[in-house]
Amino acid sequence: MLHDGRRALVVDPGDSEPVLAALQDGGLTLETILVTHHHNDHTGGVDALRQATGAKVYGPALEHMPEPLTRLNDGDVIEVLGLHFEVLLVPGHTAGHIAFFGQVPSQDPVLFCGDTLFSAGCGRLFEGSPAQMLTSLTRLAALPDATRVCCAHEYTLSSLRFALAVEPDNADLQAYQAKAQVLRNQHQPTLPSSIALEKCVNPFLRTHLPSVAHAVQRQAANATDAVSVFAALRTWKDQF
Repeated sequence: MLHDGRRALVVDPGDSEPVLAALQDGGLTLETILVTHHHNDHTGGVDALRQATGAKVYGPALEHMPEPLTRLNDGDVIEVLGLHFEVLLVPGHTAGHIAFFGQVPSQDPVLFCGDTLFSAGCGRLFEGSPAQMLTSLTRLAALPDATRVCCAHEYTLSSLRFALAVEPDNADLQAYQAKAQVLRNQHQPTLPSSIALEKCVNPFLRTHLPSVAHAVQRQAANATDAVSVFAALRTWKDQF
């Protein structure tokens, strides 16, 4: 949720009840719902929230979504809460997955990336190809380093266990795992991350580096180009 003290937007509400409770607790009016892709854990609360609040829904143009909504294509810009969000088409996890990149005055930019990018990980390839996902992640990695990465699931510790299997000597990874473990022990989120941090710790953003490529090739000797290295890395994670 983002809010200005009066008006709020929510992203990927899989369940309406926590959102309604937060709105009541904060004395907020829900104006906008942003949806990144069609999976039910991201859309399950949309209808109830729309009916309860009258919020306007924005979602991907290329996926089956709860109607009515405003459908968005790559490059579209929307204004909500006085903020401008650019729509990025980032297929891979699903065929029409989108992300929202926003500039916030006097704050670091914010990225709502759904299940495309996780901290130290990425989403499974349910509908898209490895080439599509690699292109999507490369596009996100090119955003400003200070961008806050607001991914949709708290998978950080499990993703870090895999990342350390890929790059056990990565000092940034080791430090991040220690910090993340402290946060989770305190029942605190590890998120948001940042693009700068992800480029240091996320193997799916580092497949161009010898340390990651060589680790992958020990698992799949035929992984010789960028796409096959990425594909083999994702398969390794699926079986990890």
